[in-house]
Amino acid sequence: MLISTITNKMKFLGKIYLIVVSLISSACDPFQTEIGTEVSLYESLEKQEFAFPDTLKVMTWNIKFGGGRIDFFFDCHGDRVIMEKSEVLDNMSVLSEKIREVNPDILFIQEADVNAKRSAFVDQVQYLLDNTDFNYAAYASQWKAKYIPSDGIGKMDSGNAILSKWKFTDAKRTPLPLIQSQNFIVRYFYLKRNILEINLEHKGEEIKLLTTHLSAYAKDDTKKIQLKVLKTYVDSINLKGQTFILGGDFNSLPPFSKQTSNFDDSACTDGDFEADNYSSETEWMMPFYESYKAAIPLEEFKQNNSKHFSHTTDKNGYWNRKVDYLFTNGHFVQNSGNTLQQWMQVSDHAPIVVNYKL
Repeated sequence: MLISTITNKMKFLGKIYLIVVSLISSACDPFQTEIGTEVSLYESLEKQEFAFPDTLKVMTWNIKFGGGRIDFFFDCHGDRVIMEKSEVLDNMSVLSEKIREVNPDILFIQEADVNAKRSAFVDQVQYLLDNTDFNYAAYASQWKAKYIPSDGIGKMDSGNAILSKWKFTDAKRTPLPLIQSQNFIVRYFYLKRNILEINLEHKGEEIKLLTTHLSAYAKDDTKKIQLKVLKTYVDSINLKGQTFILGGDFNSLPPFSKQTSNFDDSACTDGDFEADNYSSETEWMMPFYESYKAAIPLEEFKQNNSKHFSHTTDKNGYWNRKVDYLFTNGHFVQNSGNTLQQWMQVSDHAPIVVNYKL
């Protein structure tokens, strides 16, 4: 009986696979997963006037699509895929409260859903604009599909955003390399990573603001390649004599990380969502530290790793690795960088904040 059930399930999955292959092969983009250079621009419903300060407070935060610490299937601690609207709004309310408490001038966010079944189709970028002091935002999709026929995910539009108190110009999305080791069906539906860039101008001076979210589960050299592309990108800005601030979730450990494998929260064993073995990656971030200023300087991280850990999938009281960063070729105020580890129940990432001297 069990063998018969398994056989029937395999036959069913095989039929689904053939249907999906047939659809993709017969049409250019039947599930509308392709993402171009388009960037969505947002404004808050009620704008506020802010004087431009001498020092900007900059913050980056992976907000986990308003999911808080619900046990989702990709964490391998639970089997949830879809949230109720009330859950999303409750989590977004807490996120907004914490952001207002910090009161940043610029906010980089990753994993923001704007039109996704899993988050009850709440536009999280607009929600944050309308419930914080930000006036403007730019959003770039990195996971988009009319329908994803896997795990009940359904419609998806999720990506990165930059929120600002002041109007900006020239919003731009630059794609990053895809994971090449995936089969073409998975790659078709999978995340398309990117660099989101805007220009903020003040008194004739221009600051380029950039955010990104690099691959988490690549089993090949994709993440290394993405880091090289990102480094080359900001190097080109620097060579032109332009100023930038880069923030985001790099999914990579800094040099001098004491723990590089066997993280306690790595509960997955099916291969698809196993945490990376980071042991070979700790030097990939070094070029950023060598060329630019970090909100959390490398020497400070080296002295106390745990104080600057910014990620875990465990929600029982500890962070266990740093994967989130802020860099600039300008001027971070010395000793102003901080990893806010007190809000573990709000997201599986801790925000990083720093003051930037104009």
